[in-house]
Amino acid sequence: MQLQVIIKPGMDGWFVAEVPSLPGCISQGKTEEEALENIREAIELYLEPDEEDYILSEFSHRFAS
Repeated sequence: MQLQVIIKPGMDGWFVAEVPSLPGCISQGKTEEEALENIREAIELYLEPDEEDYILSEFSHRFAS
């Protein structure tokens, strides 16, 4: 999967990295390289299934009112 990453200067000399196709997937770093490394980790976490949602979806059909 290829995702567009935008890195731009932020406040106080930091760099901000974001992925437009993943709302809220944003990170930062002191250098462009650090921002890129951090956004890679943020992407992995963003795309990782939420264990709680998985458990609820697996068992929600078993409950009756």
